[in-house]
Amino acid sequence: MADFADTRVSLAGTGVVRGTALTGVTSNACLVKVGGIQVTARVATGLTVSAGNILMLARLGSLYYAISVIPAPLTSTPATPPPADATAPDTGDAPPAPKPVTTTGTLTCVPTATACYRDGSWRSDGDPTNSFDLFQGRYGGSSYGRNTGAAFYGSKPHTLNGATCTKATVKIKRLSAGDYAARSATLRLVSQTSRPGGAPTLNETTSGPSLTIGSSSTFTLPTSWGQSLIDGTRGGIAISVSSDDPYIQLAGRGSWSAAMTLTLSWRRTS
Repeated sequence: MADFADTRVSLAGTGVVRGTALTGVTSNACLVKVGGIQVTARVATGLTVSAGNILMLARLGSLYYAISVIPAPLTSTPATPPPADATAPDTGDAPPAPKPVTTTGTLTCVPTATACYRDGSWRSDGDPTNSFDLFQGRYGGSSYGRNTGAAFYGSKPHTLNGATCTKATVKIKRLSAGDYAARSATLRLVSQTSRPGGAPTLNETTSGPSLTIGSSSTFTLPTSWGQSLIDGTRGGIAISVSSDDPYIQLAGRGSWSAAMTLTLSWRRTS
């Protein structure tokens, strides 16, 4: 039956037939038995042929070309691969956890309002209430009470929630109130993120930069202050003293575009 199949194909004069190699390759050719007939077949470059190999031959007219060696029949059935979702075998120690990725950056927060509280209300006797300059203390001989100036930052610092503060700075400019000597405002952290109806809630305190009238500074705040603003437990920065002096005026939004601008440097690891 095998010889019949070879003969049937070969009678067509062209096509692919099967044959048995009678010799190895010599001068790029070998002897092949095809359908009981011995023929000479050209061997494809690089193809290794041994006597007894079953060959796939291309026939073009009266010419034969050995193009492939047909492998022997399988002696066993290949093992069935495991299902795709099968549990991987236990190879010992678990793989190491991926290395954490650290991201850093800075966030600039322009105050949503600058205001000054005195005598139970927010001042509006100069600039608009939410663009007022920041005052602390009492003007000498004035019948008005002590001033507390404040800048509020809204929710923007809290957009970094979960990050670690690495540095916090604020831009401060001193204006003309008070004497001409260099003076330091007393900075306080404020609980509220926006101007409340009553007095701001004052918390932590630190001494600000020593400034003469007209000078400005980018002052580095305690890092813990920046963290409190990021965490949302604090919402603003004020200047306030429990005595009348020193009487100081710092620029608010209406006097200087950069007034009380807060910059938070941060790091986040995931």
